[in-house]
Amino acid sequence: MSYRLELVCTSKTLLSQAQELAERLNVVLSTNTNHGNELSLLLDEGGLSLLRPDDKSLGALKIDFNDGALTWRRNHGGGTGQAVAKAVGLKQKKQLNILDATAGTGTDAFVLATLGCQVTMLERHPIVAALLEDALLRAASEPEVHCITQHMTLHQGSSIDFMKGQAENSYDVVFLDPMFPHSGKKAQVKKSMQYFRDMVGKDEDADALLAPALVLANYRVVVKRPKKSPFLNNQTPSFSQEGKANRFDIYVNKSMK
Repeated sequence: MSYRLELVCTSKTLLSQAQELAERLNVVLSTNTNHGNELSLLLDEGGLSLLRPDDKSLGALKIDFNDGALTWRRNHGGGTGQAVAKAVGLKQKKQLNILDATAGTGTDAFVLATLGCQVTMLERHPIVAALLEDALLRAASEPEVHCITQHMTLHQGSSIDFMKGQAENSYDVVFLDPMFPHSGKKAQVKKSMQYFRDMVGKDEDADALLAPALVLANYRVVVKRPKKSPFLNNQTPSFSQEGKANRFDIYVNKSMK
């Protein structure tokens, strides 16, 4: 890691869980919240969160599939009319088996699982994967959310290695949303992206994701990109679907009709 990070746990009841997590992530475990690290993981009764101890303005990042925004989107978000749903092909075929090879905070995976898809999530950064794992565990206490997250599975490790180890056409759709280089603009980006830019950086090998994804996808590969960014691996898609800020590039292997 190019940054200092420790796991902080101030709860005695969670100390054994914190010790196991610290060993798995190879970070220092502390009960002191004032060490001045650039980034800290905090484990408490509310779950696992990531924060900047020296920058209170940003607040903590916690993945929560039961938060207000996702609950509203689940109930009023437009169903299969949502951009990501149309991009993966839910208008043509239901209950797709999807590989999300760049899971991040899992928002797109959760939306797709809400719409009846079976979603396998890959996340190579161990800290991000730990946040996702914690969110899935906490979801078990919320029956409506748990019904959805049961359709989501998580694997931590290299997406490229995972995809190369799978059989051809193992998934209906492969979904890719790699970290894109920061544009340098001063416009505010959402909290997760501010943390991820500090901790993960851009995906230097993002272009290498496309070839194995095309082998795994029975129907299509969907790549989510900033609207004005170049095509992944400079490969022109079959077609694109543009929104206000993002663009979905769709690489079709076979028609869903």
